[in-house]
Amino acid sequence: MTEVLSVTERSRLRRLHQRGTFDRATINAILDAQPMCSVGYVIDGKPYVTPTLQWREGDHVYWHGSSASRAIRQSRGQEVCLTVAILDGFVMARSGFHHSVNSRAVMLFGRAEPVLENQKEARLTAFIEGLWPGRAAALRPMQPQELKATTLLSLKIAEGSAKVRSGGPVDDEEDYALPIWAGVIPVTRGVGRPEPDPRNLAGLEPPEHVTEFRWCE
Repeated sequence: MTEVLSVTERSRLRRLHQRGTFDRATINAILDAQPMCSVGYVIDGKPYVTPTLQWREGDHVYWHGSSASRAIRQSRGQEVCLTVAILDGFVMARSGFHHSVNSRAVMLFGRAEPVLENQKEARLTAFIEGLWPGRAAALRPMQPQELKATTLLSLKIAEGSAKVRSGGPVDDEEDYALPIWAGVIPVTRGVGRPEPDPRNLAGLEPPEHVTEFRWCE
């Protein structure tokens, strides 16, 4: 596994180069911190983007869906673009032009390859365990028909980049003398109190992997 991704025509940054990086550790950290992603693909020459959940194992990103899903069927074996973005704050400047956001984002390119049938259960288990360690062992076993109805796709982390902005506003020098408040409104993610299914068996308490669940950062 290389420490830095190679720069390609698709992945090179054309604006604000100082915010971009091809460092694999940075890319991995953003992918690990945000399971929600968007996958872009093309059907009959027209672009589509589908939100879904992703997880990383080593140098591959995985996502899954119904085997009947058009998004999954059209992505299988095709070139896709997968993106993850995290909003960290609203940057309030002294002019509308210089307002911005603090954020972390990754854009990956490559061919979406189907995961082999005999590897699907292990990958899905890794997905669950990655979010809630210990939960997979508490669940009933996956049924053959469930695995058959699910398609897993993988994308090698080989082409792409990350873009990160942090810090306060950057205003035009003359604007710092204006009586206008500027700064950052931080944005954080929180986890609420677990809400039990009303059809839970009597006396069931949420396990530790539920009550102690926190976002990875």
